[in-house]
Parts: sequence; C-alpha cells; structure tokens
Amino acid sequence: MRKRLIMATVSAVVMAVILLGFPLAFFGGYYVFETELRAVELRLDGLSRQVENRIQRGESLDQEFLDRYVGGEGSSVHAHIRVIMPTGENGVAGDPVEGRIVQIAKLTDSNALVTMEVSYWDVVGRSAQVVVLVIAAALVAFGGGIIMAVWQANRLSAPLVYLAASAEQLGSGQVRPHLEESGVEEIDLVAAELARSADRLAGRIAAERQFASDASHQLRTPLTALMMRLEEISMLSEDNPDVQEEARISLEQIERLVSTVDDLLARSRRSAGGTAEAIALQEVLHQQEEEWIPVYAKANRELRVIQDGDLTVFATPGALAQVLATLIENSLKHGGGPTTVHARQQGPRGAIVITVEDEGEGVPDELAPEIFERGVTSGNGTGLGLPLARDLAAADGARLELSRRRPAMFTLYLTGLVQTLDPSTVLPQGVFVSTKRKRGRIFRNKSADKS
Repeated sequence: MRKRLIMATVSAVVMAVILLGFPLAFFGGYYVFETELRAVELRLDGLSRQVENRIQRGESLDQEFLDRYVGGEGSSVHAHIRVIMPTGENGVAGDPVEGRIVQIAKLTDSNALVTMEVSYWDVVGRSAQVVVLVIAAALVAFGGGIIMAVWQANRLSAPLVYLAASAEQLGSGQVRPHLEESGVEEIDLVAAELARSADRLAGRIAAERQFASDASHQLRTPLTALMMRLEEISMLSEDNPDVQEEARISLEQIERLVSTVDDLLARSRRSAGGTAEAIALQEVLHQQEEEWIPVYAKANRELRVIQDGDLTVFATPGALAQVLATLIENSLKHGGGPTTVHARQQGPRGAIVITVEDEGEGVPDELAPEIFERGVTSGNGTGLGLPLARDLAAADGARLELSRRRPAMFTLYLTGLVQTLDPSTVLPQGVFVSTKRKRGRIFRNKSADKS
C-alpha cells in the first residue's frame, strides 16, 4: 500500500506538471518572444519620430543621438541601426549583427528610411530563460510532490501495519493493547472495533480457561476418591482374585480417564493463545552459534552463520530455535564439510529466508519425497526431527522445504516485519529463550518466566 500511495501521488504530480508546465513553458516563451519584438518596434518608432523632427528642424544626424537607440544594456536587445536621409546622408550605429537576424524598417514622412536589425537568437535566448524558469519550478514541484507522497504514505501505512499486527495477535489468541488514534477516521474506526473484539475475546478465553480449570478440578476430586476406594477394595479382597482383577481393571480405566482429562485440559490451554512474537533473528542465530560451534569443532566440522542486515521475524522464539537446532543437527549427522546457515530478506513482501546447507552427499532420491514424513530416516535417526520441525514452523505460518537434494539444502520461509517501523511498537518483544537442550526439550530462562 505504501508504494501504491507514493506512486499515485507522484503520478498525479507528474500529470499536473505535464498538463500545466509544458503549456506554460510554451506560451510563456512565445509571449516573451513577441514582447521582445514589440519592444524593438517601439524603439524603432521612437527613433523614426526623432529623425523626422531633426529633418524638420534642418539638423543633421548625430552619432551620439543614434547610439542612444542601440540598446544592449539592461532589458533591451542589442540592435544595429541604419538611417538613410532624403539628402543621401547615411547614419550607422551599433555593431553589425551576425547570423540569423530580425530586420524592421520604417519610412518617415520625409522619406527617411530607418532600419533596425536584432539577432534572432538573442530574442530566442530571452524566451528560453522563461522556459528554464518553468522547468526549474516543475522540478521543485516534482521534488515537493515526492516528499509529500512519502510523508503521506508513511502516515497512512504505519497505522495499517500496527492494525495488521494487532489483528495477527488477536487471531493467535493474544489480547493486544489499544492502539493510539492515527488521525485517519476510517482506520481509527477499525482499530476501535478491533479493540472491542479483543476485549470480548479476552473475556471468552478467560471464561473458557476458568471453566476448564474448574472442570478438571471437579473431575479430579471424585476420580481420586474413586481410585482410593478401589485400592482399598483391592487390599481388602486379597482372598478373592476375581474382585482384585476387577478392581485392577477399574483402576486402569480410571487412570486412563485422568490422563484423558489432563490431555484435554493441556490441549485447551495450548489452543487458547498463540506465542508468536516479533523477535530479533540475530539473537536466535547467536544462541545457535554458542550451542553448536563447539559440537561441530569436536567433529572436525565448521559451522558458519551469516545474516544480511538486521532482520526481525514474526515467530515463536522457542519453536524457531528448535527448528534451527533440528536442521543444524541433521546436517551434522547426515551431511559433510562446512555447514552454512544464511539468513536474508527476499521478495517484495519482505519475507525472511533461512537456508541450512552443507557439502555432504545429500538426500537419497528414494527418501527425498518423504523426508518430512514421520519415521522416514536413513537409518541414523528416529525420523521424528524433521517432521516436528515442519509442524513447529507451520504453527507460526512459516514453511520448511527441502530446496536442494545434492548437496542438501533446507530452506525456512518466515514472516518478516516492515523495517521502516519500530518492531517494539508493532509487536511486543519476545522473551529470552535458552536453546540448551535437556532430554530433547527446550526450557525458557527462569528470569524471563518470572518477568
């Protein structure tokens, strides 16, 4: 939208300059050209009257008198003057004009011929000055239009970006704070309605969580009492194997029921709100460097991490770290040579692309189509890492692909944020995530959890 606003405003300015500037330059130059010629004619008329007066008084031509009408100083164009008196006397003033000339002659009542010649290019040059001024004004207007277009585009697009970020958070279940008024009535109306929807959604989520917690508590209490009662029955029926068997089966069913209740409650809590945030990609990549470079060094391998510029992505910190760790570990186990992790911005929409590649033998042809299926492995793994990584990426709207088989290269496509805006304003900062694994899990830093 920002580019479209700029292009629309600049196009309007260009059309205004073309429709107004070109005619103004043409007619302005033509007007100055005619005005200069008219000034030469008036100068000739004045000279002719003075010559006629001298003839009537019987005075001869004076060189100083003729020089006064040569011009060339101030706003008048330099002229070459020739006067032929009835008596045959000639008077000349001014330097001869070279090149193309404009000649004007007039015969007085006493048959004196007065001729005035000016350079055609001098007259055109004065007209060109007006054209240059119009072009300069058009360039100034064009520059001002670009500045105004950029300012208006930023003013209108920034609230929409914030609004889209809030809608994204609202869709993932996280309640966003109210946005400040942007000054654009339509955008503020949408923001106000989004804030009201967020409040209503927050109330419903809170009610659902409270209901799930109460239901879990209400179910756990009688189930626990029932389990204790069955255990007591089993202890009191040591001499009756049939009763003990029935009690054991009942206890197993109750344990499965408790497990089902806990699982449903956990799923409800996980689906109640998303965890995607605006995070600085450099922090996550730095964590991977700290964890994996020593591991690669022990295996006589090299890990290279490259990032083009400061990149901000919209993702879950722990999930993104797990995906990258899985790809790096997969390259360590199945690849060869140095492993390169390269993060860059790609495409007109600002998508962030992270590639993980090495110089090994690559993925066999028979495994490539099913590389992200569970249980598919070359024999040195469980076949669960890549499928889990793909699911974690998909949960944040990202995409993980095998973009090259030999040597293997995996590509992770993430959602990037607009670089011209402050990410901390668009979305909240992510919490610190430690990628040190323990029993295959990722744990949040305790200080971050407390905050």
